[in-house]
Amino acid sequence: MPDYIPPISDMKLLLEKVTPLSGLSRDDLDLDMIDAILEEAGKLATGAIAPLNESSDREGAVCTDGAVKTAKGFRDVYKQYVEGGWNAVPFDPEFGGQGLPWLMSFPIQEMWQSSSLSFGLCPLLNQGAVEAITTHGTQDQKDFYLPRLISGEWTGTMNLTEPGAGSDLAMIRSKAERTGDGTYLISGQKIFITYGDHDMSDNIIHLVLARLPDAPEGVKGISLFIVPKFLANSDGLFSKRNDVKCVGVEHKLGIHASPTCTMQFGDDGGALGYLIGEENQGIKYMFTMMNNARLSVGLQGVALAERATQAALAYASERKQGKALSGGASTSIDRHPDVRRMLLTMQSLTLAGRALAYESAFYLDKAVASEGGAQDRVDLLTPIVKSWCTDLAVEVASIGVQVHGGMGFIEETGAAQYYRDARILPIYEGTNGIQANDLAFRKVLRDNGMAFGNWIADLKTSQDPLILEMISKLEDAAQTLISAKEKPDHVAAVAVPFLNMAGTIAGAVMLEKIEKADPAKSKFLDFYKTHILPKALAYDVTIRTGMTSV
Repeated sequence: MPDYIPPISDMKLLLEKVTPLSGLSRDDLDLDMIDAILEEAGKLATGAIAPLNESSDREGAVCTDGAVKTAKGFRDVYKQYVEGGWNAVPFDPEFGGQGLPWLMSFPIQEMWQSSSLSFGLCPLLNQGAVEAITTHGTQDQKDFYLPRLISGEWTGTMNLTEPGAGSDLAMIRSKAERTGDGTYLISGQKIFITYGDHDMSDNIIHLVLARLPDAPEGVKGISLFIVPKFLANSDGLFSKRNDVKCVGVEHKLGIHASPTCTMQFGDDGGALGYLIGEENQGIKYMFTMMNNARLSVGLQGVALAERATQAALAYASERKQGKALSGGASTSIDRHPDVRRMLLTMQSLTLAGRALAYESAFYLDKAVASEGGAQDRVDLLTPIVKSWCTDLAVEVASIGVQVHGGMGFIEETGAAQYYRDARILPIYEGTNGIQANDLAFRKVLRDNGMAFGNWIADLKTSQDPLILEMISKLEDAAQTLISAKEKPDHVAAVAVPFLNMAGTIAGAVMLEKIEKADPAKSKFLDFYKTHILPKALAYDVTIRTGMTSV
């Protein structure tokens, strides 16, 4: 497996010229500071995390008697990660965070995910728990939990899905019983819980959806609870183990070193839980976690695409096979036109996806600062980034296997692991079909395309005639959805092509911005416009004609 090299020059180009940190009015982040942060993060990524990617994939995580042991090296690397202060980067300084913008945090997080997707999932889930407690917790909950979660001393999880429920959270059956003293006893089973148990932190803070006995049916009757693995006193010292345990770790296609746990609550009378916010408002609070995670999962897609691309470029430059069509001696396969086509597809998709993900972080920072219209833009970009960037990760990783040829099907090259790991990304944190419905119904139809139209207006700052033509077609496609809003099944039938059309065109706009910032990268825009952007025409045909065939 080749070494991972963080694409710091590409990251800096985005932070300085494409989605510039200067646009956030942060005088404390000059170019020297950006360089120093990225270089230090790169050292941890390449020197400590990335070397574990292959070995941890082989070893996996093991659950024995309710306790999960992570792969060799994970505990030590997590300790380095915490001691370096990396977990605290984007969070509130009031609770020990460093208060850096999300735009600065995204390239750092990308490095963790490229180095080892399995390792990077732990801080990703913790990030969602921090956001939920920050936004909806009481002051006492914030004071007690946030410093420990932000430092990384403790980690957080999201316990949402149950057997038989899947993405339909209205079906969950986990129970919460009032105790009379303001606490609750939680019982039930949750599945697919990432890092539901592990040996890397001192405590695990589960955020659990459960239903009270007198709660309304459906999603309106779900509450959100803090359920610690260990119950701690006011000093943070553990008093006893809570009534929650891991009863199994899933054997998965990929991300083997990330423990995907089945969690059992309340076998011995009930796990002690603490309500977040108000009763029966858990779904609303859950979306704070989910929306945060969805952008980060899109970033995971970019990170994995980068790793697969680096591996394919390295292999293709070294592997000699056949002669050039123009004649001559045996040549490396990166000189063959079809391999060059595949490599350029990988590179241009990865560049476009990174720029789009960073742009979402740029608007997320503006939304945190309560800038008008910024939250609407974040809401609009979230399903596109999550879906389009994770689909491209699967495509790029699959092409990476193809570039390696037969060796790509052999585990030792690493190409197969990237493909296996990538395949979960379009599924978790809301399948990409759910993202497409979110974009179509909640982000376009709900306001008759107003927020979408504002985005289109920004896209039209493009100066490329072909891209502008495609943007106009996207604008028409949105009107096609709006005209069919009284037939929701018809809209849903073409929601995925609509999202893919939006992502494909947005990717072209971002590459145009990159080319303006660095003309040396014009080859990626040129390739994208002729080999990838034309897919938008096919999506357009499907949107206009494909509603009734489904």
